[in-house]
Amino acid sequence: MKNLDCSRGGGRLLVIQVLGPIRCWRHGDEVRIGPPARRAVLSLLVLAGGRPVSGARIADVLWGEHVPRSAANVIQTHVKHLRRLLEPDRRAYAHSGMLPSVGAGYALRLPDGTVDLDRFRSLLHVATEADHREQPQEVAARLAAALDLWHGEPFADVPALAGHPTVRALLDERRAAVARYTDLMCAPDSAGRTLPLLREEAAAHPLDEAMHARLIRAYHALGRRADALAAYDVVRRHLADELGVGPGPDLVAAYLRVLDKAPTPAVDPPAGGPTAAPPVNQLPAEVAGFTGRVTELATLDGWITDGRGGDGSITDGRVSDGGAVRIGVVCGTAGVGKTALALRWAHRTRHRHPDGQLHLDLRGFDPHRPVPVGTALGHLLESLGVPVAEIPDDLDRRAARYRAETAGRSLLIFLDNAASVDQVRPLIPGTGATTVLVTSRDSLAGLVALYGAHRLVLDLLPEPDAVTLLRSLVGARVNQEPEAAAALARQCARLPLALRVAAELAAFRPEETLAALVDELADRRLRSLDPGGDLRSTVRVVFSWSYLQLPPQAARLFRRLGLHPGPSFAADTAAAMADAPLTDTVRHLELLARKHLLRADRPGRYGMHGLLRAYAGELAAANEAGAALDRLHTHLLATAAAAMDRLHPADRAHRPAVTRAAGFTDDAAARNWLDAELSGLVATAAAALEHGRPHYPADLAATLYRHLEGGRYTDAEALHGHALEAARHSGDPVRHGRALTDIGAVHRLRGRYELAETHLAEAVAILNRCGDALGVARALSNLGIVHERLGRDADALQRAALAAYRQAGDRYGEASVLVNLGNADNRPGHLGEAYDELSRAAVLFREVGATVGEAMARTNLGDVCASLERHDEAAGHLAAAHEIFRATGHVYGEAVALSNLGRVRGIRGDHARAVDDLTESIRILNSIGHAYGEASALNNLGDVLAAMGRTADAVARYAAALSIVTATGDRDEQDRAHDGIARAQRQTARAAR
Repeated sequence: MKNLDCSRGGGRLLVIQVLGPIRCWRHGDEVRIGPPARRAVLSLLVLAGGRPVSGARIADVLWGEHVPRSAANVIQTHVKHLRRLLEPDRRAYAHSGMLPSVGAGYALRLPDGTVDLDRFRSLLHVATEADHREQPQEVAARLAAALDLWHGEPFADVPALAGHPTVRALLDERRAAVARYTDLMCAPDSAGRTLPLLREEAAAHPLDEAMHARLIRAYHALGRRADALAAYDVVRRHLADELGVGPGPDLVAAYLRVLDKAPTPAVDPPAGGPTAAPPVNQLPAEVAGFTGRVTELATLDGWITDGRGGDGSITDGRVSDGGAVRIGVVCGTAGVGKTALALRWAHRTRHRHPDGQLHLDLRGFDPHRPVPVGTALGHLLESLGVPVAEIPDDLDRRAARYRAETAGRSLLIFLDNAASVDQVRPLIPGTGATTVLVTSRDSLAGLVALYGAHRLVLDLLPEPDAVTLLRSLVGARVNQEPEAAAALARQCARLPLALRVAAELAAFRPEETLAALVDELADRRLRSLDPGGDLRSTVRVVFSWSYLQLPPQAARLFRRLGLHPGPSFAADTAAAMADAPLTDTVRHLELLARKHLLRADRPGRYGMHGLLRAYAGELAAANEAGAALDRLHTHLLATAAAAMDRLHPADRAHRPAVTRAAGFTDDAAARNWLDAELSGLVATAAAALEHGRPHYPADLAATLYRHLEGGRYTDAEALHGHALEAARHSGDPVRHGRALTDIGAVHRLRGRYELAETHLAEAVAILNRCGDALGVARALSNLGIVHERLGRDADALQRAALAAYRQAGDRYGEASVLVNLGNADNRPGHLGEAYDELSRAAVLFREVGATVGEAMARTNLGDVCASLERHDEAAGHLAAAHEIFRATGHVYGEAVALSNLGRVRGIRGDHARAVDDLTESIRILNSIGHAYGEASALNNLGDVLAAMGRTADAVARYAAALSIVTATGDRDEQDRAHDGIARAQRQTARAAR
């Protein structure tokens, strides 16, 4: 007996063991407990931990449903014998202190430490306390002592307790302790002590992936690679045979570590050696005519070298890394020039942050919707080069990935227009030589208190600088009227934004003196009944001064543009909101831009400062605002529909029946309009929800579906999310069901199969109730793809969808399902069926004029032809499909065609071109976030590299594919990756002989 004081002369009077066969010692000598029923009674009392156990409960365990009449007497007899065993010196009929009667039952009251179960739990408690004190060695020692108390299954010789819930819970406690202990003992010099425990637990729980992963890691730590790989193979087979699933992320990660092939970049470096991608620079252009702020710029410069955990030196242009991220906050009132100052400084110090400069407008004080933290993290991660598919959905995990990506880099991260500390906090890197520069109207005191941020409160321009700014904008008149210029600066509250607006008005009226303009502005303030108002009132007066000089049509346009929620807009959109001819609108836009009431972002596109947008929106009367928003939505939806009709004419019947704008003259014009307007379209959909217009986001998302599925998944997820929210509030179940289908399809494309399945199954149920046969068919078809990806039988779902489309005479829908069936049949024994289905799909798409659909069918048909060894035919299909995709801007299709073409070229021995095709395919699929396609292309590249004898590189690609599809659950590509790794290892072994 191990670890019991009585067996080692420790002097315990009584010791009871239950963590194994139940045994009892008194004064170091083992005493016989008695028959199984008596052991069961003692076991129940031990498990109760001092709480009373009723006679009825004891009877239930001993006899179940067949309790004899003598049960009470029998139980009393067992208790009597147990009392003699526990208290041999107790006089007859005396009260039992260790096993007293309590009500209608009994309780076991033993001294502390008598039962090994109590000592086990006590040691676990001590280990937890040591863990809180961050004492890992003490934790490991206590856990080892706790586990050493076990001698087998608890209550192993008490059949009545076999499978008892309390016993199962006790086994779970031990398993958790084993997990904690082995996680601490993973170093090579200690992993050997954990192997017996891990082998025992893995054998007892063949489907426990976490425990098997620990076993694999332990073998790997000890250098026993063959045992680690064998252990992985065993659990993989168990999972497939018992549950029909592949290994999960933890298990695969352990396996990849054994292979020593963590997922690696798929793109081969150039022949001359690896080259880093150029650092990103997202800084907007500096504001023209920037004036003054010399002291503030020097203060910002000082932050870079101050407090860097050392001398703060700059080496080779790089800020030295003292481990702490530098945070600067530029705060001040609206229009004071925070962004202009920050941009000026950021451009001056680019050389100090050689790893890149990121910029993000958080739109913190936008009345429509500030940028959510999760969205901001997503944009920053994409800017840092993280593939969309690898950006976590969970906010905490997304923030952790952001910290990991920024660690060790010398970056400048410019977060403009922040609303609060809560919006900024997750965007701060954890470590590294990074500088975070934040502008805000708020003081962001929490950043100063919690993160040691430096804060610069930007005051109004000093009067001399304000006059200098006027001089740069107005010219010599400032020198001619210095007192009037100074008065004008004061009238504008020395705010740069107001000064620019006033200067433009002065330049527009060259015949008037500055003194006259100052008098007019003063009179306007008096008439506004706000002679000594705050800065906001001052700015409004300056704005109104310029606004009231506008012609009526330009003023109306200005008011209505304040209602546009997007970051920018085009002239045709402005014309729709103004309800005016395009030529007139362009003239008025140019006038507004000259007066600094608009910002000309690039030819044909305009934006507004947040203050101006808010001012303009406030001027718009309620009835005017409603009509302008209606015209905006009608225009954007009609133009989007016209663009989609041009690019995807064959499935027009599948889009909402909305009014169409005039047709586009060519495909390029339609694509350019969609690309330029997409961010604004998403913003208008979100704002429409807030304004109680649910039909617009639902119709817009359904209209743009085919465009977005070509690779614009981030925007697709946002827009279809707005559409789903709108549909839920519309009271229209058909809209609701179809919106669920759309968002489910987007999740499918991004490899989020569990979420996709939930949405699509709900869509099927809703649309079935509505009698929407075609809606059901589309939902079933997408659901079938999800099931097929997860390794389930999807044939019935696809056949049901096919029947519905054929009954309705919908040849486009029929062709789409035939593509899905062909893809599912693209496996040994079914290649002939796949060839026929995909060939028929290509013909149907061609007949209805669906060029992209035909290209998709031929892409998959080419893959089937390759499997049938009809390589010339395969190459012909794939080359034609690739050309169509490239011409139509369908980036996802282009990538898949390249992947399949690379596979064919690899089979034919054209390895160099195959590697080029596959590398480009992987790059595209990685950038748009199509996880399944990227994994498939990686496996194709692994096959080509293996054929070239580059087995180590091949295993790296298979491992990268396995890592991706383990997260998504794609069974077919998991199997391909496992098989590829096994083949490459055998190939390496043969070459070594």
